[in-house]
Amino acid sequence: MGNRVTIVLNTSNTEKLRSLQAKMIKTSSKSVSFSHVMNLVLTEGLKKYKF
Repeated sequence: MGNRVTIVLNTSNTEKLRSLQAKMIKTSSKSVSFSHVMNLVLTEGLKKYKF
């Protein structure tokens, strides 16, 4: 379990994330939460930054 965070996304990004979630649900036998999709996208996006 992670931290609960509230963010505001623009409509375009929300639609893209929901579309990705729908594709993942179709190819999986398990449920795929919006939070899971968001974390996957953030993890991949953050890889290009060096911390």
